[in-house]
Amino acid sequence: MMAKAALIDAIALTDRGLLATQAQKQTILAAIANLEDFNPTPRPVEASNLLNGDWRLLYTTSKALLNLDRLPFCKLGQIYQCIRVDTASVYNIAEISGFPYLSGLVSVAAKFEPVSDRRVQVKFERSIIGLQRLIEYNSPVTFIQQIEAGRKFPAIDVAIKSDQQQGWLDITYIDNDLRIGRGNEGSVFVLSKT
Repeated sequence: MMAKAALIDAIALTDRGLLATQAQKQTILAAIANLEDFNPTPRPVEASNLLNGDWRLLYTTSKALLNLDRLPFCKLGQIYQCIRVDTASVYNIAEISGFPYLSGLVSVAAKFEPVSDRRVQVKFERSIIGLQRLIEYNSPVTFIQQIEAGRKFPAIDVAIKSDQQQGWLDITYIDNDLRIGRGNEGSVFVLSKT
């Protein structure tokens, strides 16, 4: 599909948005809007077979995520959003690379609840921030298995009061390997299935 290829080309050299110029951001937002018009899945929230799985962030306008790259002596690594439809859970995982032995992880676990054909309400429940080696992190899949098993990590591992920390996300495009979402703070997210 040409609209999908145009979006992938537009975001290719932006390092998930970190390097995007104002002109590139406008081009990307136009490409996103264009692709959303061709969404092959009219009821994305009900397409659990497409939604379920591990997604890698390709592009975002979220300042909260992009500002992780501004931590001293650190570089933002891969960012994942892992969705487990069967438990209505979502895990946001940002890998941070730094000096040897100082690679870190910023993660938030949440529950989601469908509120329309394309919108989910998200309630954040737990935040885990720590060093990858102390957490014994090696992949999103094994990390999530440990969270779901109830492991307490040697890290800043705190419960979040979900009545104070919540938001929503509209899934505006989803196919077998690409998903676009728009959040309540005006951020846009483009992710590919891993």
